[in-house]
Amino acid sequence: MGRVSRRAFAVAALSAFTMMPPASAAPQRNGRGDDRAASEMRGVWLATVAGRDWPSKPGLPAARQRAELITHLDRAVRNRLNTVVFQVRPTADALWPSPYEPWSQYLTGTQGQDPGWDPLGTAVEEAHARGLKLHAWFNPYRVATHADPTRLAVGHPARSNPDWVVTYGGKLYYNPGLPEVRAFVQDAMLDAVKKYPVDGVHFDDYFYPYPVAGQSFDDDSAYDGYGAGFPDRAAWRRDNIDKLVRETADRIKQVRPSARFGISPFGVWRNAATDSRGSDTRAGVQTYDDLHADTRKWVRESWIDYIVPQLYWNIGFAAADYAKLVPWWAEVARGSSTRLYVGEALYKAGDPAQPAAWQDTVELSRHLTLARNHAQVRGHVFFAAKDMATDRIGAMARVVADHYGQPAPPPR
Repeated sequence: MGRVSRRAFAVAALSAFTMMPPASAAPQRNGRGDDRAASEMRGVWLATVAGRDWPSKPGLPAARQRAELITHLDRAVRNRLNTVVFQVRPTADALWPSPYEPWSQYLTGTQGQDPGWDPLGTAVEEAHARGLKLHAWFNPYRVATHADPTRLAVGHPARSNPDWVVTYGGKLYYNPGLPEVRAFVQDAMLDAVKKYPVDGVHFDDYFYPYPVAGQSFDDDSAYDGYGAGFPDRAAWRRDNIDKLVRETADRIKQVRPSARFGISPFGVWRNAATDSRGSDTRAGVQTYDDLHADTRKWVRESWIDYIVPQLYWNIGFAAADYAKLVPWWAEVARGSSTRLYVGEALYKAGDPAQPAAWQDTVELSRHLTLARNHAQVRGHVFFAAKDMATDRIGAMARVVADHYGQPAPPPR
């Protein structure tokens, strides 16, 4: 975001755009007479990597940081949302006092420096005081948005264990192919889950990193050591990510059974041209092939409690049409115990760099109207908090007016 945007690939991965006739923005029932507003996900992502949404700048006094955080929570309540997905481990660091990893640089400007307060503890307490659910959002494998290990805090695990780290695309990543890395990142994340009554544990779209042209992710040594028995490296990599997901799910149930485990992947599993089970899309990135994340399997096998595919394209977008992806994901979720929520690109609304559809105040509201025709869709999460604050063209206000007339209890 920062714009080190974890969502930037949603644009770069796709090609030209086409328009469809506008859909009605009027709220609808799902055709079976039930009103899911009685209990639906109404969420917002609150990103901290590079200070994307919060804090407004590093190094602010603790009281100012706390006040800004509470302002985001209060805004969620005013918009009749019920869940905040708060990024607490953006780059192998922590927004709580962790025995495993240093304090995040995005708080003070210096990685490892104590900010003088506990952001995650405060967020949980203040969210609950307002009737909001708080999901702790973790990025498992990203170490740094730069490629210089010496810039990491002294004693950082990536400096102490340089063999855990792969440099790729100008950034540092933990190697998902090493069992000791997989165990460590779980321990680091679950420390927060043990200490705080979080309502959910959330991963975003980064597993193996997004492809960088002309570069390869150097995991030769790990593949030589652990890849026996797999038909190829891609299958081994997918198994590494499958293990992370299944093991994390099991451990969450052990340490905090009430917490829900969810993932928000890039919105295209595979294109139909690649796999007959895929979506009618022409995306340049496919999570199965490029990020080695078999998101469809996680849903079909009910490994996770919820999934929030990032469907960050407008209705009628030629390469990845929102109106085609929603029914595809609804069919994937059918019969599974994994709940389907839809990730919405609030950040695109009113951005002059985006296609014409995103200059229409009603585009996002049309998304919710369309999704209501699919019983498997149980709510929406909006990216992100800063864009909810600015609401450039009133797109979020329109969503609230059209669809969120009354508060709704969060999903259990």
